[in-house]
Amino acid sequence: MKKKIYFSILILFIVSFISGCSSEKSENDNVINVYSWGEFISNGVDGTLDVNKEFTERTGIKVNYKTFQNNEELFAKLIGGGADYDVIIPSDYMISRLIENDMLEPLNFDNIPNYSFISENFKNLDFDPQNKYSVPYVWGLIGIFYNKREIQENEDEITWNTLWDEKYRNKILMFDNARDSFAISLLRLGYSVNTVNPQAWREAANQLIIQKKLVQAYVMDQIFDKMSNGEAVLAPYYSGDAATLLKTNPDIGFVIPKSGTNKFVDSMCIPKNSRHKIQAEKYINFMCETDIALANVQKTGYSTPHTEAYKKLNDEIKKFYPDENEVKNSQVFINLPSNINKLMDELWVEVKSGGAYTQPWLLVVILLIFGIIYLLAVFVKKSKMK
Repeated sequence: MKKKIYFSILILFIVSFISGCSSEKSENDNVINVYSWGEFISNGVDGTLDVNKEFTERTGIKVNYKTFQNNEELFAKLIGGGADYDVIIPSDYMISRLIENDMLEPLNFDNIPNYSFISENFKNLDFDPQNKYSVPYVWGLIGIFYNKREIQENEDEITWNTLWDEKYRNKILMFDNARDSFAISLLRLGYSVNTVNPQAWREAANQLIIQKKLVQAYVMDQIFDKMSNGEAVLAPYYSGDAATLLKTNPDIGFVIPKSGTNKFVDSMCIPKNSRHKIQAEKYINFMCETDIALANVQKTGYSTPHTEAYKKLNDEIKKFYPDENEVKNSQVFINLPSNINKLMDELWVEVKSGGAYTQPWLLVVILLIFGIIYLLAVFVKKSKMK
């Protein structure tokens, strides 16, 4: 009986292996895997162009499209080695981190002629100074969404400090990623978002720990539901989502604090050892077609680095673009030294846990409790021996 079972398993393994080989060949020829942010592409909803479907119709190449919540999630997937992606769309600082870790393929721009449509303002940027690994997709600034009916301040009075205001307890949302949350706290304290001063990061962490008792939830794309239905009244997020959120709820406003903010540039890249590099470059070139770039920014509301797509935008969309002064008063993330990245990760754990591990008195209390429990256990044991 056992021999029959083993034989059956062997047959199933052989069949699965053969099937895997054949599907691998099919995948190499006809499928690419794209890993991007949520709410980041024209997807055919509400009469918009389904960009991935259009790519398949034009090229015969199918697109498996998956989304991530933040850059750190993307990095963890890639560094773990279990991911199989052909096109990814990280942010500026993460691109330089991937380059430093030799995790990106150099692009063959002969296969991406539409790169010529990318504005010169978005070339030779610090995260990819030689334009070797990335093609800019969208850009924007971080600002604050607020409910006009609930917020007592005028728009000009809304600052990063407003996110620490006690009167909005349990009505504040905060980024569920370390880099964006720390950037806000650092800006509020007057530091650069790229500071390498460990003490500045600890001060920022302490402020985030103080803020935590006011925060309803740490979110990413969940902001759309929570702000739209009035569940929350304050939330920092990306300027590109202003058009979407303001449409869903006319009571929502958006402001970029005058003290300064972060400017982000998200770009298309190909991970190291992609098995479909030529197909991936076709996809990147397709995303830089004027009609496709236009469809994407019309759907998502993010700012475009594509010169021809920008010309075709209507004034209603252009009004959400950051003005010149806001851009000048912004800072672009750069990749931080490994010791600062490590410190940020450790401090973020403390922030999310409410700072339990940063309070010496609490540690003493915990040790005291364990000591008492130990002494009681010893006492009980000795009593039983008697």
